[in-house]
Amino acid sequence: MKGTLSSFMVALERGRNLSGAEAASAAAALASGSDSDEAKAQFLSALARKGESPGEVAAFASAFRALAIDPGLGGWASAAIDIVGTGGDHAGGFNVSSMVTLVVACAGVPVMKHGNRGVTSKCGSADLFAGLGVSLDSSPARLREAMAALGYVFFFAPSWHPAFRRIIPVRKMLAARGERTIFNILGPLLNPGRPAHVLLGAASPELADRLADALDALGTPAGLAVHGIIAPGRGIDELTTATANIVRGVGRLRSVRAEWPPDSFGLAVAPFSDIAGGDIDANLAIVAALADGGGPRGLADTIALNAAVALWITGARADVASAIPEARELLLGGPVKLRIAQTRDFFAA
Repeated sequence: MKGTLSSFMVALERGRNLSGAEAASAAAALASGSDSDEAKAQFLSALARKGESPGEVAAFASAFRALAIDPGLGGWASAAIDIVGTGGDHAGGFNVSSMVTLVVACAGVPVMKHGNRGVTSKCGSADLFAGLGVSLDSSPARLREAMAALGYVFFFAPSWHPAFRRIIPVRKMLAARGERTIFNILGPLLNPGRPAHVLLGAASPELADRLADALDALGTPAGLAVHGIIAPGRGIDELTTATANIVRGVGRLRSVRAEWPPDSFGLAVAPFSDIAGGDIDANLAIVAALADGGGPRGLADTIALNAAVALWITGARADVASAIPEARELLLGGPVKLRIAQTRDFFAA
């Protein structure tokens, strides 16, 4: 193995964490043609075997943020939030964060949603937003218009991270071997709009801890990393009314480290089947039912809970519990239905 990445292999195999400068150098090598795909695969495998430290995750995220295309939405960034999950939980849940995006936008808080098509799920956030009429290949200028008109934008990850093009073949190679890499967890940290706030769902409790530490290292002003426990050894990258919820604070919310059962906010515990999703057609049907004031009660409560938490994270509302009724009314009472219609009209024009 020759090239930039070879110099880090001994350290990784001995269990030593890379320094910030070393991680930045490795990220640059991964994004370039200086090392072969096999060398990149060996490096990523060794990093995963060692276990990526929060500092390494933050350093890689910082490096790839710098390589992303800037959409020019800085005027909204200080007030905006991303509502995003790592995926990879194989829980089969509905696209909660996508609906939360619409509710929070209706509440007057700008949302910069970053996501992709489904990989471990039948319907990813990009699939759902495309089904709702959002163009996935909008220019930065068009997205600035969308933010002004709709209160939210969706960043289709492959369009904003050209540096990943040299990494995709390596990820596919490792995936075929059944191996995960740091790129399985970097996505939620790479929002090109740089929103100041984040509600980040993690696929495991350990990952919630690691991502919270990485977000802190990146200087995130405020956020939460969360995980829902369905049963021992089985979880979901969401806060839900069907799970015990682990919450880790970031930035000015760093002191928050708790479990939030649904009844701590006056919400009934729901069966997990209430928040289950399906393919794009099934999920669009669920969206339509919710927008018309119906849908599973546990799912409506879950969306309202997450929206209230997002409004609290940004400081737009004083506390979670008092924001839940407002969020539920925005979801079920007509505003989200109207915003979906406005979205279709905007991108059709």
